[in-house]
Amino acid sequence: MEDRLEFEATAPVPLARGSGPPPDWKAWQRFLLALFGLGFALFLALGATALREAGHFGLAAGAALAALVMSAVVAVRTVPYLARRTVLGRLMVRLEYEFTGTGLVYLLVVVALSLAAVNTGNNLLYILLASLLAALIVSGAVSRVVLQGLEVELELPEHIFARQPTPARLTLRNRKRFFASFAVTLTTPAPKRRRGRPEPPGVNDRALLTEPVYWDYVPRQSARVRQLELTLPSRGLYAQEGFRIGTRFPFGLLVKARRLPAKQQVIVLPAIQPTEEFYEVLPLVSGEVESMAKGRGHDLYAIRDYRPGDPARHVDWKATARTQQLKVREFTREDERRVILVFDARLGRGDAPERARFEKGVELGACLAWHFYEIGAEMQFVTQGYETRLRRAGEVIFATLERLALVEPWQAPEGDLLARIPAAGPGFHIILTSQPRGSIPTGLWSTSYIVFFDSL
Repeated sequence: MEDRLEFEATAPVPLARGSGPPPDWKAWQRFLLALFGLGFALFLALGATALREAGHFGLAAGAALAALVMSAVVAVRTVPYLARRTVLGRLMVRLEYEFTGTGLVYLLVVVALSLAAVNTGNNLLYILLASLLAALIVSGAVSRVVLQGLEVELELPEHIFARQPTPARLTLRNRKRFFASFAVTLTTPAPKRRRGRPEPPGVNDRALLTEPVYWDYVPRQSARVRQLELTLPSRGLYAQEGFRIGTRFPFGLLVKARRLPAKQQVIVLPAIQPTEEFYEVLPLVSGEVESMAKGRGHDLYAIRDYRPGDPARHVDWKATARTQQLKVREFTREDERRVILVFDARLGRGDAPERARFEKGVELGACLAWHFYEIGAEMQFVTQGYETRLRRAGEVIFATLERLALVEPWQAPEGDLLARIPAAGPGFHIILTSQPRGSIPTGLWSTSYIVFFDSL
């Protein structure tokens, strides 16, 4: 297993000697606004008490509600912002909060109970309100402890193919010395928003982990492993930019979550499952290679009975004398084991139908390359800007598949790959191209088998 995640910690930038940090005017502005908001909320609360004693219960309820809303806005928008800019905020885990359905009902009960307590002055209502608020504080503190000290590691095989189930191992480690973690869910974070706008397309839209993974219990200073089966839909580069780990523990009122920074990229190879186009092309390719075989090689393949037309120099006299029947030696054809796979990535219009045929051509090229690898042929791969040497297919197969995984349509006018391919090459050419039939160099027709994308 390779491709382990590496977590990056950002170190503070050292300040120059003799100079202090610049004043944070935005934080001071927030602080002054918070003081004004809390002062106005206190004025409304005192006004609500005076109105209630004067018998104006409707106005008192409105003033109390406005005071509560003002205090809640300051608590949610300003206090966390200021806390993150303190030394203590740097030591604390930054959490994201999201109310559940139960939590929203709970919040409405707290608001209703707050209004009733302020308007009636009943001590029992204040005690109940304090208990409900204490439960919220306990929930936040416990969930923060649950999410601290957790690390994630994702292990994948060295080679991953599109649309093929791939085993993976996801490990959650609890580094805390004294506390366990409960009800933890790991997901891929949604794209961040910048000033109300989502990140540009392509950011985190090809993540490796697409389904949530749940752990009910992770003991202290231990690890829990989940065996996964990932099926990635298409070829290309996939990147896991981070994880979002959350919990509803202990009361299920809020979903508390934090982000774990991570950076992992893997290349997903094209699918190599034989397609209908592959089954149609392979017999034709084999026939062309057979007809292009020039002479015999030097490796003995088999000894068989003589047939009319067999050369006399291939007669095996020892086998003939032993069996009392005329036998001939059969040699392997060298050209059957030397294939030059050419993928012409140049496209014309590049519209959606042409791109779809281009993807079919990529998969067909991957299937052909894998076939030659399985039969032990010698293979060379050629495309725009990339070329392997003629080697055993096992030595170049994964370099070929990785190039096919990352290949993109080539629309440069000077990118005529076929014009630079020698007709008398060291092996038989198999060319996949989107170019029209009339544009193929004449010399390639006699030494190549050409697959046109528009026929796929």
